[in-house]
Amino acid sequence: MVLDIFAAAIVFLPLAFTSLLFLLFLLNIFKSKWSIVPYPPVAATIVGHIINFKKQYDYLTDFHYRYRTFRIAYPNHSYVFTTDPANVEYILKTNFTNYGKQNITHDCMEDLLGDGIFTVDGEKWKQQRKLASFEFSAKVLKDFSSVVFRKSAVELSAILLEACRTNQTVEMQDLFLRSTMNTICKVGFGVEMNSLSNSNTGPEAAFARAFDTANGIVLWRFLDITWKLKKYFNIGSEAILRQSIKTVDDFIYNIIRNRKQELSAQNGNEKPDILSRFIRSSEQEPEKLSDKYLRDIILNFMIAGRDTTAVTLSWFFYLLCKNPGVEEKLLQEIHDVVTENESGSLAESISMFAQGLTHRVLDKMHYLHACLSETLRLYPAVPVDSRHVGSDDTLPDGFRMKKGDLVNYNPYSMGRMEYLWGVDAKEFRPERWLENGVYQPQSPFKFTAFQAGPRICLGKEFAYMQMKTVATVLLRFFKFEAVKGKEVAYEPALTLHMNEDGFNVHVMCRSNW
Repeated sequence: MVLDIFAAAIVFLPLAFTSLLFLLFLLNIFKSKWSIVPYPPVAATIVGHIINFKKQYDYLTDFHYRYRTFRIAYPNHSYVFTTDPANVEYILKTNFTNYGKQNITHDCMEDLLGDGIFTVDGEKWKQQRKLASFEFSAKVLKDFSSVVFRKSAVELSAILLEACRTNQTVEMQDLFLRSTMNTICKVGFGVEMNSLSNSNTGPEAAFARAFDTANGIVLWRFLDITWKLKKYFNIGSEAILRQSIKTVDDFIYNIIRNRKQELSAQNGNEKPDILSRFIRSSEQEPEKLSDKYLRDIILNFMIAGRDTTAVTLSWFFYLLCKNPGVEEKLLQEIHDVVTENESGSLAESISMFAQGLTHRVLDKMHYLHACLSETLRLYPAVPVDSRHVGSDDTLPDGFRMKKGDLVNYNPYSMGRMEYLWGVDAKEFRPERWLENGVYQPQSPFKFTAFQAGPRICLGKEFAYMQMKTVATVLLRFFKFEAVKGKEVAYEPALTLHMNEDGFNVHVMCRSNW
C-alpha cells in the first residue's frame, strides 16, 4: 500500500507541478485582456527562448523587426524587451527609481557579483557610485592607466612578432582576454598577473577560467526556472558554479589581504590602483568596507574592465578583416596623427611608437573612435541589460509594466534597427559617426553600449583610451587575415564573447619594416 502511494506520488506530483506552471503561464499571456492599458504583445514563450539560447540575441532581434516592444511569457512574470529609445530613457533616467537591479537580477547574479555596483540599488549603489566617481576623475589614475595600456600594447606586439617569425596563427580573443586581465588587475588592484607569459596552468589562468565559467552559468539562471533547486542540492550547472566561485574567491581574497598588508606597511603612502584607493577612501567612511564588500566591488570592476574591452577589440579586428577599406583609412589616420621617430629593431620601434600615444594624440584620432563606436553598435559588450519593475507603470510607448516583471533594453538589437540607424543599419560604416571628419556622439538612449542616466559607465573614457592605444599599435605594425573555414559566432554570456573557437588570424608584419 505504501509503495502504491509512493509510486502514485511520483507520477502525480510532477504532473501537478507542470499543470500549475501551465495555468500560470496562460494567466500571464492573457493579462493584457483584463486591462484598459495594453500589455506588450507576446512574441514567444519560455520554451522558444530556451531552445534558441545559443543564438538568443539574433532570436530577439528577429522579433524586434516586428515589435519595438514585446514580451516573452514566463509562468509567474514576463520578460519585456524594448528597442525604443523613449522607453530606454524612461527606464534608465526619467523613472530611474522604479527600475532597479534587485529581486530577479540580484538573485541570479548575487553568488558571483554579490553586492557590487551592477547588482544593487539604493544606498549601496549610491555609496559605490560616489566612491568610484571620485576615483575615476583622479588625474593620477588616468595617467597610471595610460602607462599600463601602452605597456600592454607592447607586450601584445611581442607575441605577434613571434607569431610572424614562426608563421603561427593566433587566436585574438584569448590574447585580448589575457591582456586585459593584466591591465585590469594592474589598474584595478595593483597586481602583476603576467597572463600573457604564463602557461595555462597557473593560479591566474585558473581564476580566469573559473570567472568565465561562472559568467555563463549566471546568465543561464535567467532562463532556468530550476536553478534554485539545483543550487539547493548542489547538482548540475549549480555544482560547477559553486566550485568556480570558490576558485574566484580564493584568488580575490588573497589579493585583498596582500593589498591591505602592503598599505599598512607603507604608512599611508598613496598607491594609484583602484582597490588601494577604495581601501583608503573607505577609511574615511563611518564604517570601513568589509573584505566581502571589496571582493564584490573588485569582481564588478573585473567584468566591466576586462571582458568588455577584450571582446570589443576582438570584434573590431574581426570587422576590419571583413572591411579592408576601413583598415586603409585607419592606417592613413595613424600616419597623419602620430609622429614617429627612427629606431633600431622593430621591437624598439614599437616601444617608442607606443610611448608617443599620449592623451592628446589619441584625442585626435576621430576615425578610430568612430570605428570603435561602430563596433560597439553592432557588437555591444553587454548585448542585453535588465531592470526589475518595482511597481505597476506605463512606458512612453503606451505599454503597461507590471510589478515583478523584468524589462530589458537590447543594445545588440538596437544597433540593427533601421528606424534608428537607417537602411544600412546592418553594415559596418564608421562614417555615420563623423561630420566633416569630426566624431559626433549619439544619444546614449539610442547608442546604449555604455548604459545611460545615473548608471552611465564611469569607465567609458578609460575603455576608449585602452582600445585606441592597443588598436593603434597593432594596426601600425601588423596586418591580420582571418583564418578561412573558421566561423566566428558569439557565446551567450553576460558579455558578448565569441564562442570557444574565438577569432583565429594569420599575422604579418607591415612591409615597410
